[in-house]
Amino acid sequence: MARNDAFIQHLQQVPMFSACSKRDLQLVARRAEDVRVPAGKVLVNEGETGHEFFVILDGNARVTRHGKRVATLGPGSAFGELALLDKAPRNATVIAETPMELVVLGQREFAGIVDEVPGFARKLLAGMAARLRDADSKTVQ
Repeated sequence: MARNDAFIQHLQQVPMFSACSKRDLQLVARRAEDVRVPAGKVLVNEGETGHEFFVILDGNARVTRHGKRVATLGPGSAFGELALLDKAPRNATVIAETPMELVVLGQREFAGIVDEVPGFARKLLAGMAARLRDADSKTVQ
């Protein structure tokens, strides 16, 4: 249960899920899987089709694009949410730098929530609109 509480707190910070209620996020948490990976594990590969979304509960990962480090992710960071919405290639590689505990939500589980819960898709769209608005304001400056 503690893992679900931590996951829900992290989900509330993900722009795509920002308009969702705690009840919606509890449903997401029930469908997600707790995963532990060793240091050195490649979590996603740039250019490959994504199939899941990740939230880091413990540990650190490095993010590379075209072989160059662009970021370090730690507890509370989330990545891969766009893979829940489409089958586009990943835009970066993410590798565990330390042993990690992750919560992983797959496309199939996510699609089931969207199909079963009236209004969930509308909340996701509101969250994505906020994310796009934020990205647009950064490109205008």
